[in-house]
Amino acid sequence: MTLQLMTLQQLLHEYNQGDRDFSETSLRGVSLIEKYLVGTDFSRCDLSGADLSHSDFSRANLARANLTDAELVGTHFNGANLQSSNFIGANLQGASLVGANLIGADLRAANLTGADLRGADLCGVRLSGAILCEADLTGARIEASELETADYEGAALDDLQTICEVQVESLHWVSWGANA
Repeated sequence: MTLQLMTLQQLLHEYNQGDRDFSETSLRGVSLIEKYLVGTDFSRCDLSGADLSHSDFSRANLARANLTDAELVGTHFNGANLQSSNFIGANLQGASLVGANLIGADLRAANLTGADLRGADLCGVRLSGAILCEADLTGARIEASELETADYEGAALDDLQTICEVQVESLHWVSWGANA
């Protein structure tokens, strides 16, 4: 698959003209800080190394997007489709992922410190080396693999056992912190 190359200026021009479909586009390293992109289609996009901090991608489609090493500090992904997306090494500190679909996402070595994951679907996510300190996982659905090296210090895990589907054998080496 060949991705269409697009500059930030082209993206903003097309967005302002009403286009909301940027699927299969390469926006590698782009800076989209504090942008409002609600409901936009970025499925199968290459956003690796991009700075999307404090932007709003609520209800956006980022399925199978590459967000490796992306800066996503304070970014809103509420209700977004992030299924099978790659967040390896991404900085999601303080990000809001309320009700997001993260089924099959790769969050290895991602920093989710203080992230809001209430009601998110985390089935099949890869969390090896992820940092979830102070994250809110209330009501989240978790059936993750590679949890053994994730850091959950101080994470809010209210109702985790009753609401979530947790593969207990995967939690053998997880540190649940103060809320355990």
